[in-house]
Amino acid sequence: MIEIPVRKGKAARLRQGQRVRVINTKGQQVVDTWAFNAEDLREFMSMEHSRVAIGHIIPAIDDALVTNRRRPILTLLEDTSGGIHDTLFAACDRWRYEMLGCTEYHDNCTDNLAAALAGLGFSPLGTPAPLNLFMNIPVVDGNRVEIRPPVSTRPTEAHFDILE
Repeated sequence: MIEIPVRKGKAARLRQGQRVRVINTKGQQVVDTWAFNAEDLREFMSMEHSRVAIGHIIPAIDDALVTNRRRPILTLLEDTSGGIHDTLFAACDRWRYEMLGCTEYHDNCTDNLAAALAGLGFSPLGTPAPLNLFMNIPVVDGNRVEIRPPVSTRPTEAHFDILE
């Protein structure tokens, strides 16, 4: 088991056929989630491509999320969170926190991804849009997005099957 400290990131090498379980121990924490082809980091789980492949903006049970090369990489197997996740918002970064008024460094998902991959000896070429597990960003009136609190208020989890 890998525990991820608050406002930090972790990466793990997984093989095809393995399963990963993401547990949100507080119920209100968003978990930015990425998957990369370890043989070629230019291939990664793509929210843009996955929305087209699954036909909706929130992954559901048995949906296969795909890479930017349209190959399946993760399948959502189980979800006790209420099923609300985000595929629209970019990962937070230092510029977002500056825009929000932070004058000192603030941990962020973009830097956390780079540090986590570096821990495995990888250097990302960029920061793909993440699957924001447990994040509640509804599309309102067919055109506008809102940031709302996660729907889960208790410990919750999502399970994925590694396909690639």
